[in-house]
Order: sequence, then structure tokens, then C-alpha cells
Amino acid sequence: MHDGELLHRAHPPVAHGGGLGAWATIRRGHLGDLCVIPEPTAGSVVTAHAGALTFRLEIRGHAAHAAMRDRGVSAVEKFAVVHAGLQQLEEERQKDADPRFWGERYPYGLSIGRVRAGDWASSVPDRLVAEGRYGVRLGEPVSVAKEAFEARLREICAADPWLAEHPVRVTWVGGAFASGELPAGHRLLPLVLAAVADAGGGATDERAVAAGTDLRQYVGAGVPTLHYGPGDLHLAHGPLEKVPVAAVVTAARAFALLTLRTCGVR
Repeated sequence: MHDGELLHRAHPPVAHGGGLGAWATIRRGHLGDLCVIPEPTAGSVVTAHAGALTFRLEIRGHAAHAAMRDRGVSAVEKFAVVHAGLQQLEEERQKDADPRFWGERYPYGLSIGRVRAGDWASSVPDRLVAEGRYGVRLGEPVSVAKEAFEARLREICAADPWLAEHPVRVTWVGGAFASGELPAGHRLLPLVLAAVADAGGGATDERAVAAGTDLRQYVGAGVPTLHYGPGDLHLAHGPLEKVPVAAVVTAARAFALLTLRTCGVR
């Protein structure tokens, strides 16, 4: 890319806590005509990803001595009501998911990752704070995803006498990833598929992943982007995370071929 072309690129969307490193790099003008992100794809080529938002729920109860718990309202028990309602929302949001999410039960998963409640084992807890992760559907604006979550939370509270008078408070905190995808029909996909095959990776397939990624940052900046890299994303962030050396070699060869073929090197 010529330096002058950088002036004509659209500014990427703000990262909002997710992918800030990539966002800052893009803002400094480090762009290109094409981009391949080498995150683990287990041999597939990933052209789309769901988004992900981080939320915090604050649920109020009424404290009482545990020996007379019926005189109190347990925030933990009210959280159970909320959690059941959110699980139903999760199931509904998986319907008609993009077929590139094959093999994923929850392309747009909703998961509670942390719960804190109570001050003493022998008292009814009057406050609970839960934090979790909420999937954004492919092509769904973040604002629409948030409203769907908040609307369901209002319905859950309205159906419970205590929560109707003491509604759950939701705030959006931490990482925020919009969904993203390579423009349909873009030449980058067949170029990468050919490079992988010629590098010894064999025939591969196109798919989407349920995790938020930096793909949407580069696409938002006008750079067609996809993922291909060694390793399996299902093992990421866990005790069994590993990357086969042979897959690293294949990916390196594929990247070299792709570079030669797209940059005009003779």
C-alpha cells in the first residue's frame, strides 16, 4: 500500500475495551490491502465471528438471620430466577444462526462467569453481584443486542413480585466486541484456501467462531480480513492449551505463499 492511500481509509470504530491494542495500531495508520489474523482456527478459515459484551447484574434482597430466613429475601434465590430467565433468552438467540457456525451449540452464548453474595454464612444475603458474557449475533448492532438483553431482564423482573419492586440493575462493563465478517465474495477467501492447500494443509473449510475477535476492527477500517492459524480455539484459555508444531509450519508456509501471490514478489 502507498502511504498516500492511508488518508482515504475510514477511521475504525472505537474498541470499547475489546481489542484495544489492534484499535490503537490501526489508529496509528498501520493498515494494508488485506489482513490474515493468525489466531487458532484448527485448520479452518474463519470469515466471521460473533460479538461479545460483558455485563454486571446487581440484585437486592432483604437481610435476616438464617435461622429465620423466611423473614428475609435471599438475593441468591432471586438470582436463580434471573439466571433461569437469561438461559431461556440464550436458547432463543441461537435460532437461525449463520450456517458457518456449524458444530457450535451456542454461537451467541450467554454465560455467568463470576458471582459474589453475602457477608456471613448465617445470614440471608441482601445483595448479589454477577458478571457475565453475552453473545452478539452476526450483523446485529451492539445497541440492539443490549436492548434485547435489558428488555428480557425487565420482563423477568416484572413477573416476580419482589423483583418488580426491586428491579435488577444491569451495567455494561469490560470488553465489548461487535460482530464482524469478511465481505461476501471477497477474493481473500479463495486466495487463502489455495495457499493453505499448496502449503500442505489440504482442503479446508470456511466457518465462523463464537468468540469476539479483532477481525471487526480491520474490516471497520476498510481492510478485508479473515482468520487462519495453527491450534484449536476450543483449547484456548484452558489448562490443555497447545499448538502442534506441524500446524505452525504449515501456517508459516501458507502465509509465505499468500504474501508472494498478493504482493507481486517475483
